[in-house]
Amino acid sequence: MSALGNTSDAILRRLYKFENAVAAIEELKEFKGLNTHLGAKLVFAHPAHWTRKTTRTMGTVAQYALCASETAVADAALNPADLESGRCGVAYGSCSGSIDAHLDLFSMFFDHELKNVTSSTYIKLMPQTCACNLSIHFKTRGRLVPTDTACTSGSLAVGQAYELVKYGLQDLVIAGGAEEFSPSQLAIFDTLYATSLKNDRPKLTPRPYDADRDGLVIGEGAATLIVEDYEHAKARGAKIYAEIVGFCENTDGVHATNPNAQTMAECLRGAIADAKIDARAIGYVSGHGTATKAGDIAETFATRAALGFPAPISSLKSYTGHTLGACGALEAMVSILCMREGWFHPTLNLSNPDPECAQLDYIVGEGRKIDADYIMSNNFAFGGVNTALVFKRI
Repeated sequence: MSALGNTSDAILRRLYKFENAVAAIEELKEFKGLNTHLGAKLVFAHPAHWTRKTTRTMGTVAQYALCASETAVADAALNPADLESGRCGVAYGSCSGSIDAHLDLFSMFFDHELKNVTSSTYIKLMPQTCACNLSIHFKTRGRLVPTDTACTSGSLAVGQAYELVKYGLQDLVIAGGAEEFSPSQLAIFDTLYATSLKNDRPKLTPRPYDADRDGLVIGEGAATLIVEDYEHAKARGAKIYAEIVGFCENTDGVHATNPNAQTMAECLRGAIADAKIDARAIGYVSGHGTATKAGDIAETFATRAALGFPAPISSLKSYTGHTLGACGALEAMVSILCMREGWFHPTLNLSNPDPECAQLDYIVGEGRKIDADYIMSNNFAFGGVNTALVFKRI
């Protein structure tokens, strides 16, 4: 799910229109001191089969996670026996729980009464709300791995799922990330002078890797991948999109918000080593591409250092905005779809590559036809968390 559409096919088709989903949001003007009024919001309606019981412990972020996961489970043709076997786990993350539930809880400090606090308030706001609600809904009894690591929440979930399956701890894992849009998220980046101020020109921003970028735009969404043991999937006739062959996570250990190109590069090298391939086999890189100067520069130098050649690269965030906890899973999913399509989307609004960024093959215009056997998807987060995933075409 994203502002581009709520199915993987809809999102793929929208990529060919070469127009982002960013818009000026009128209600953001109500917040004094908030400089950016931009966002990429999705259109969402509760599925008809959901009841009050389905969503009573879910805020918006968990509902997004469930909607994406129901689609993924159906696409994978998983039945209750597969999900409830004890060999199925959940790895899922977001930056936080539902913001509305946080507001309900903290209203007690302003109203001095508990009128907004209910038995489900904490379940909606807790960091592990997506993972736990998915486990309860699908009745899974295997491992539960909440990956609430900001902008690497989704990618870390996929990586953790891969390792659970690789080492035989689970047969399959429901993995991904989700995020709901909130003005509070904009405020966090606004105070860091990291948001785009092109309020009257939303289609011209964000501009990842561009010398004329002026910051990021916040989006929302969710993406779920079913990560499954190959023989297990093959035996039940599942549709297989790609093989995960490499993953690495590490931390900078230096600063909470300033990226470190050296440790980022070590993470990318670790994923390539795990995949047991030569770096030059990587046919495409899905960049984190936030459209912040420090982030773009550090990421591109890390990518060039790890791969050793000017790999083709583009950023989905130029279409969807920064979907925070969802972006790692969403970008991995879109990269896999593009690999199967043999065409990779461009970075929108990239007309003047920043000379301070490393020399890479920045995909622009109408995208690029690439016959890639291996692709890499990279994400980096506050707290100095770095992730890299390598996928193989099947």
